[in-house]
Amino acid sequence: MNHRLARKSIAVLGGVLSIWLFPLVGAAAESGDAKQNALSKDEIADGWIQLFDGETLFGWSPGSKADWKVADGVISVTSGKPGLLHTNSEFSDFVLKVDFRAPKETNSGIFLRTPAVPKSPTVDCYEANIADPSISKFPTGSLVGRKKGTVEKFSTDWQTYEIRVEGNHFTLKLDGAVVCDYTDPKPLGRGFIGLQYNTGNAEFRNVKLKPLGLKDLFNGRDLTGWRLYPGKPTIATVTKEGDLNVKIGSGQVESEEKFGDFTLQTEVICNAKNVNSGIFFRCIPGQLMNGYECQIENRFKDGDRTKPADFGTGAIYRRQAARRVVPDDFRWFHLTLIATGLHMAAWVDGYPVTDWTDPRPPDANPRNGSRVEPGTLAIQAHDKTTDVSLRFIRAAEMRPR
Repeated sequence: MNHRLARKSIAVLGGVLSIWLFPLVGAAAESGDAKQNALSKDEIADGWIQLFDGETLFGWSPGSKADWKVADGVISVTSGKPGLLHTNSEFSDFVLKVDFRAPKETNSGIFLRTPAVPKSPTVDCYEANIADPSISKFPTGSLVGRKKGTVEKFSTDWQTYEIRVEGNHFTLKLDGAVVCDYTDPKPLGRGFIGLQYNTGNAEFRNVKLKPLGLKDLFNGRDLTGWRLYPGKPTIATVTKEGDLNVKIGSGQVESEEKFGDFTLQTEVICNAKNVNSGIFFRCIPGQLMNGYECQIENRFKDGDRTKPADFGTGAIYRRQAARRVVPDDFRWFHLTLIATGLHMAAWVDGYPVTDWTDPRPPDANPRNGSRVEPGTLAIQAHDKTTDVSLRFIRAAEMRPR
């Protein structure tokens, strides 16, 4: 079977084993392998990312003072002020999977498209509830204040929510069965994912998300939608396999389309040792490599992947280094990049490597200050040794809040 044709129609990004399985990071769990806080090869191929790495709360922030902690691959909370532990990244359309467990007296929930401190699940967020029917008229399987689900009995065992959020349509599955289907006449556009502390203990694991609604930016046949920066030695070609190959710098291949707040997913391979490249975003159109840079460089020091030789693949170059170099040269890997407002984050093979908010004052030039205005994307050829290929380049602008 032709590898490329077999996978052309899917959104290809995903993840790797969690940080608490360090010796195996960089390799996916086998399909069907029930490893906790890990992505299977199928999930990687289908575009999933890990929101929880299995060991830390990297990428999350509390919206209230509660005792959120991680132990044995589980996020738990037992006391404090009611509120959320929320992602630092915002999401618009997605499928979310979360395992949860709680005793019968608990009232908790999974919040969708939420602000950090929501006011009401019927006004500024959506809440997939976790509660016994004796506690709430919107028990587990319901969207609080919006639609009651079909679950009649509360379980204290581990359960799995799979929640699809697409435009104004919400579908909740509990352990594989559809329990709530809701269409909002006035939908919110985007927001954080939140885990709630309200009353009682709650535990969460296997928090995974697949972005939806991305469109192809590269057709696999020619450079339609892209332009080569003039007067530079860079060569951009489409290979017989339908990949975009960029080599010999310095130079760039720039998109015609602009993106401001967006999600980007692609597959990348470095075709030579110690390749230096990157994907620039929110670029000033027509200028050479003048934007934020999500770096592509797989070197690391002293045999330690937590020590990038430069900033590392997935880094926001010169701003935040990747906390781990996940990929290797000569191997396809998956890259997800999300930017909303001043915040930006990247996942490599689904593993969260950067999570950064730009503290600088606003400036039209992103080299000098923060830029939120839409700009082009640019694939960098850093120097004469650069040889990098990309495929399945997909992105979407996020809807306003």
